[in-house]
Amino acid sequence: MLNNITIIGLGAGDLNQLPLGIYKKLTSAEKLFVRTAEHPVLAELSAEGVTYESFDHVYEAHDRFEDVYLAITEKLVQLAANEPVIYAVPGHPLVAEQTVQHLLALGKKGKITVTIEGGQSFLDPLFTAAGFDPVDGFQLLDGTALQSESIKPEQHVIIGQVYDGFTASDVKLELMNKYPDDHIVKVITAAGSSAEDIREVALYELDHGMTLSNLTSVYVPPLEKEADFYGEFSKLKEIISTLRSPVGCPWDREQTHESLKRYLIEETYEFLEAVDRGDVDEMIDELGDVLLQVMLHAQIGEDDGYFNIKDVIAGISEKMVRRHPHVFADAEAETAEDVTERWQQIKEEEKGRPVSSLLENAGIGLPALIQAYEIQKKAAKAGFDWDDHSDAWDKFEEEWQEFQEEVANGNRKASLQEFGDVLFALVNVSRFHGIFPEEALTMANQKFISRFQFVEDRVNESGKPFKAFSLGELDEFWKQAKNQGL
Repeated sequence: MLNNITIIGLGAGDLNQLPLGIYKKLTSAEKLFVRTAEHPVLAELSAEGVTYESFDHVYEAHDRFEDVYLAITEKLVQLAANEPVIYAVPGHPLVAEQTVQHLLALGKKGKITVTIEGGQSFLDPLFTAAGFDPVDGFQLLDGTALQSESIKPEQHVIIGQVYDGFTASDVKLELMNKYPDDHIVKVITAAGSSAEDIREVALYELDHGMTLSNLTSVYVPPLEKEADFYGEFSKLKEIISTLRSPVGCPWDREQTHESLKRYLIEETYEFLEAVDRGDVDEMIDELGDVLLQVMLHAQIGEDDGYFNIKDVIAGISEKMVRRHPHVFADAEAETAEDVTERWQQIKEEEKGRPVSSLLENAGIGLPALIQAYEIQKKAAKAGFDWDDHSDAWDKFEEEWQEFQEEVANGNRKASLQEFGDVLFALVNVSRFHGIFPEEALTMANQKFISRFQFVEDRVNESGKPFKAFSLGELDEFWKQAKNQGL
């Protein structure tokens, strides 16, 4: 027969708040184990002669709270193998107690039996101390594992287990991802007891010189200013929905997937230009413009009843997990090449058939320069490639000669085809030398623009029109720009 672990809640305050039945169980226990001795009830029971064994020493042996909770759970299970165990925790056992959750999980597996008894939750006195009605909606979050993504700033938020300055610092940093630095929060310790302490501080001061304990929680009031929600994805979706609504913007309402195609391309290239310039602020701005295009397409899909942004996010999330079995499952991939090969294999499995050609959909929809690169890369992977870069150069020379011949013959159609071959061969040369041709050409374009603008500035400074300068004079300006590193 499995021995039982009885879990008792010590309540949120002092001994006066403890139910009589719980008090009798604690005082009559032959051996009492507690998660932490830092609780006012235990201090008073100790004064009455009650002895107990705490797991405070376990906290010192581990760097992560989760490891602490697992170690305590393991020890309790070992103890229960020999005799029934009484285990006391702060507050109510079922509120913000990870060790209890671990024990209950083991109970469901039939490894132990667990009995839960009493204990006032710390939430009731916290509602009073914080001064809000929980009917309005609230979140209860664990300060030891807080992630800003889980916070809903439109609701009241209570963060428990803010044990010490280190935890408070982590909590502060996560909250500052969602709230203004000067957002006023309440630090509440021992709520509802005679030792209750409530302090209001600006968020950035949360970890500044306050006495914290395992009875400390932080109350974060909801945000109220509309601008404070601009960083929330839900707010962006609301804005886009409004723009497309009958009371929104006429231009946005008229857009279709087809009419927006050019803007997605333009915004993508503007972002790439910002990347090339290394301008972080501009990258943020341009990525926002790209995201706007995604949101508009998703809203059009929702308005038409075909799909919405949730479908888009769910689709890409599922795809990333499915195509990365070496991360989210048991598959192995040691190199980037292994990943690429596995990715292609999974794509074929998704289609339910092998691709009819290695070049099927190769670079489809991409600019011709990038598509040429992708075509050659896939062909090379199949073994259709030159032995080394000298062969690629020879092919370029051959195509260049053929182009010159067609130009000399005045054959425009053939010249067009041969010049395409020249570009294709030159892309192959770039591939052999590890150069992405689109990136190289973009850099060349930007370099030309910078130098030409330098020439324009010199011309404007002279007060003369552009045509007043000879090509040689303009070339001197160009050389100056080049010498200045433009």
